[in-house]
Amino acid sequence: MQFGYSDVCLEHDTGDRHPESPDRLRAIREGLKREHEVIYQEAPPADRSAIEAVHDEDYVDEIEAFCAEGGGNWDPDTVATEGTFDAALMSAGLARWAAIEALSGSNGRRTPFAIGRPPGHHAVEDDAMGFCFFNNAAVAAQAVIDEGRADRVLIFDWDVHHGNGTQDIFYDREDVFYASIHEQGLYPGTGEIEETGTGNGDGTTLNVPLSAGAGDEEYRHAIDETLAPLCERFDPDLLFVSAGFDAHRHDPISRMRVSTEGYGMLTDRVRSIANRVGADLGFVLEGGYGLDTLSDGVKTVHETFDGRAPIDAGGDVNDSTQVLVEDVRSQFDL
Repeated sequence: MQFGYSDVCLEHDTGDRHPESPDRLRAIREGLKREHEVIYQEAPPADRSAIEAVHDEDYVDEIEAFCAEGGGNWDPDTVATEGTFDAALMSAGLARWAAIEALSGSNGRRTPFAIGRPPGHHAVEDDAMGFCFFNNAAVAAQAVIDEGRADRVLIFDWDVHHGNGTQDIFYDREDVFYASIHEQGLYPGTGEIEETGTGNGDGTTLNVPLSAGAGDEEYRHAIDETLAPLCERFDPDLLFVSAGFDAHRHDPISRMRVSTEGYGMLTDRVRSIANRVGADLGFVLEGGYGLDTLSDGVKTVHETFDGRAPIDAGGDVNDSTQVLVEDVRSQFDL
């Protein structure tokens, strides 16, 4: 794979005790050292116009001034430093690079994956939250639409947390479909199955809130029965994955049971869907707070594109997930 990366993202230094630390990127790079076909690419930071296409101008000014004054706790969880503003611009720029690279025809072993930080999917139009300042996936999707590179983008968020910011930004839009499979009741408490969009965006938001303890089988079932048919219906030019690795069974801040091998399955599934609908495919990093499991998850995504077939552990889907998925399907007349 091609990995979009910049040392600028390390300048957002949240401290040793914060789960979203620069060590996340260091761990990913360390884990990829012995892998074949790993390419690192730099990209320019997002400019103000790209950020303000999805964020309020006054909010962007406020974040810039807050960081220039040394930062601090924006909220109890979201920490800024003097280097955060530049890191957030770079993280958004790397996401834009991944979207453009995918739409330019980079696929297979050159599939792009932006590994910037801070992450983005909780950032709403006018506020930072959940470790996120600018919504990287949203900036990227809006940029390729504004630049005429794509007419329709589907963002699939497999982070364990619901991406409330991405959903909110595009909730009334017909040209961006937001799909999330996440843990029910976890931060930020949004993402119920009835949240399907409004106005022109009615039917362009998918939420599958799985119960705590769901694992590979439940994720596979949710993808096959909801994301796959809705992606075929929406017919996007770009399938952009908000790839968090905090649904891993050993991640310290979730209760899900996805295995390392499960991330290979997820990757293989979204690649197959993209191929089936003729969409280009790119990835952007979101969460994942166990350094070993984060590193292993990203490495597994890479290995899947490097030719390694994921092992299907098999197993039955639990009854609650089967009922939930049927309820979700009924929201879309599937």
